[in-house]
Order: sequence, then C-alpha cells, then structure tokens
Amino acid sequence: MDRPLRVAIVGAGPSGLYAADALASQDDVPVTVDVIDRLPTPFGLVRYGVAPDHLSIRSVRDKLDAIFDRPGVRFLGNVEVGTDLTWAQMEQFYDAIILAYGASRDRELQIPGEDLEGSIAATDFVNWYTGHPDMDPDEFTDLLARARSVAVIGVGNVAVDVTRVLSKSPGEIEHTDMPQHVFDALRASSVREVHLIGRRGPAQANWTTKELRELGELSECGIVVDGGAEVDDPASASAIASDKATARNVAVIAEWLERSVADQPRMIHVHFRSRPVEIRGDGRVQELVLERTIIDAEGRATGTGETSTLPVDVVIRSVGYRGLPLDDVPFDGSRHVIPNDEGRVLGDGGPIPGLYVTGWIKRGPSGIIGTNKKCAVQTVSGLLADAQAGLLGAAGGATAAAVDAALTGWQVVDHDGWRRIDEAERALGARAGRDRTTVHTREDLLAASR
Repeated sequence: MDRPLRVAIVGAGPSGLYAADALASQDDVPVTVDVIDRLPTPFGLVRYGVAPDHLSIRSVRDKLDAIFDRPGVRFLGNVEVGTDLTWAQMEQFYDAIILAYGASRDRELQIPGEDLEGSIAATDFVNWYTGHPDMDPDEFTDLLARARSVAVIGVGNVAVDVTRVLSKSPGEIEHTDMPQHVFDALRASSVREVHLIGRRGPAQANWTTKELRELGELSECGIVVDGGAEVDDPASASAIASDKATARNVAVIAEWLERSVADQPRMIHVHFRSRPVEIRGDGRVQELVLERTIIDAEGRATGTGETSTLPVDVVIRSVGYRGLPLDDVPFDGSRHVIPNDEGRVLGDGGPIPGLYVTGWIKRGPSGIIGTNKKCAVQTVSGLLADAQAGLLGAAGGATAAAVDAALTGWQVVDHDGWRRIDEAERALGARAGRDRTTVHTREDLLAASR
C-alpha cells in the first residue's frame, strides 16, 4: 500500500483511545486514525461513568486526552455512525474499522413491578449525576425530593457509587464537577435511608476495597449490616482463602458488624443473601419483596422461599451493563457482545475483513479502566498483522478531506473544539470555587466548542 492505512475507531472511551494509541505508537505500518463518537465530548465512561467524587480516577482523562496529540490521530465528535456517516460510507472511507462503543444499557431484574414509577436503571442515574447530554436535567429532581428510602440492587462498584452519592452530605460533593442542577437536587433530597442489596454474600461481591471502605467513612451517614453477612459456607471460605481482595472486603464488612448504630441524619443498610423477587406499589414503587438465599458449593445463590418486605420509594437496579447491536454488524444477543476472535469480528463465514472490536462490546462489562489497554493492544495487533498479510479487503481508504466533505453542514467537534469545551467547563467551575463544572446539554456543549 503506497499510502498510510486509514482506520476508524467508533467510540472515544478508554477502549477506543487505547486502540488509537496502540496504532499511533507503532512504526511497522504507517497509519492515520479517526476516533468517532456520537457525543461532542470524548472519554466515554471516564466522563460519564466514573463517580464525580472520585477525582483521581476521573483524572485519567488527561492522559487519554494526550493521545489526540499524536500525529495522525484526530477526534470527530458529535458524529453518529449509521446516521451522520452511513455504514456504506465508513466502508468506503476506511481500510479498517474498530468498534469500541461499549456497553451503555443496564441489565434488567426481570421481576414483577420493574416498570413502576420509581424503578430506575443505575445507568440512567449515573448519566444524570455526571451530566450526560442525553439526560433531562430534571429527570430525578422530583423523585429525590419526595423519596425517603431507596433500594440499590447490586454489589459492584456502580452500586457503591450510587449509594455513596445518595448518602453524602452536600459539603462532601461540592468540590466535584457535577452540573449545578445535580448539586441542587441532591441538596434538596429527602433520601434518608439507602438499602444496598446483594443476592449472595460478602465473599461473592464484585466491589473493590477502596470504594467499599468509603461507605463507612461518610461524615453524616451511619452504616449497618442488616443480615446475611455470614461467610461460613464452603464457597465463601474458599474465596477468602484464595483471593486477598475478597479477604479485605470481608474484613471491612466484619468491622461494620462490630460498630454500634450511630445516630446520623442518613443511614446505609447493607443486605446480603437477599434476592429481589417483586416490586410492589400503586402506580409507583412502595415496597420491595426480598427472598432469603443460601450459597451453594459453587458460590451460586439459591432461593429458600422465605421472603420479607422492605418499604422503599425508589428501586435502582445496578446488576450490570449490556451492549447494544449495531446495524449490519453481527451480534450475540445472549452475551450482548459482538462475536469475535481476539478482536476480529466473526460473521457466518469467519472473520469479516477489516472489521474489529475492542472494550466492553468485545468482552462484556468486566475489568477496570486499565483492562481496556491490554484488550485494545490485542485487537490492534491482529489488525496490523492482517494489514501486513493483505487481508483487509478492498476498502477505499479515502482521504481525511473526503470524510470532511461527507460531513459538510454537520457540526463536527474536533479536538480543538473539545479543548474549548474543556476551557468553558473550567471557567464555569472557577466561578463556583471548583476545578470544573460539567456542561451538560448538547446545545451548550456545541456552543462552547465553537
């Protein structure tokens, strides 16, 4: 090939940007990279998934941002593949396409009453408090104003984040980059009890120790374990003995069990071995029915038939993310991922030439931010090997100017546009004594980018 390889990456989150970095940092195959995202801003779940009070984790975006400074890498924000750029155009313009658009929706509990008012997805609540442009600023304002008791279903870090945000005092979140409407809604919140519910025991939970420990360190919130924290079953004993992180988590729970119940304005109640089986209410959430479980030898939760009823006003489900299909691309509907072999997308006849996948839409929602780097390197290694072997097919590989011409009339946010958004957010935050305040509407983001 007498020109650089042209690669499009669909999705500007960590997995997409790590793929761009892997492509741009090698010398074997000359390459140019367009990182395309439907949002005007890059960074994906680092911006719209990591809790705003975890500033050190959110600072990863500064390292990701530097990837756009690499020669041959550019950002095309506010561009939706399939609409603003058709799939036929993508195949014409690029020699290879890497899909890195993640897993953006929640998994459902699939229990009666899940559609009642006040039953919501953690993905939506997280998008709201991080200022995602797809969320109505008033989406949860009234709900928080009237709710006193909230159940959060799940024992992963997202469930812990949601519990912590709901339970912190206003003073503990004012340093964050939340949009102003989120500050106002949380300040006016009537929530006084948060019930964190897991169907298995503490040895089977998926949270990390740092995030877990923070729940017991809130200034105006007590914490109590309401039941099911036993670890005397064989599966729990084995998990504790074989995994140091699990042992640390169980030790945190054991410390909470020894605490006296504090007289605090807010309380967190932790329920283990409790499986939601029904949400009840007259048009809106009023009760959550829980079934007691036992842990079998394989660490699975089995229902006992013994139920209890928890009065709650809101149920937030946080039982995992799932990927969504893309038109004309193979999809595994049972696992909610794109079928692949080490990143090569698989069709009925084997690998599809020039089509690759990385991140959560490749492997499912697992791992931490850094996990995506190894995942992206694997995908890019396969792509480069295919390029050198002449296996990418007969794509057009049109110039960047041809892509720009196809998007004429559409407001594309490039990297300079993102930097202007960044400056606007820092200026907005400075007026409130913060490092940054997130600009949350698409209109305002596009205006700032200009």
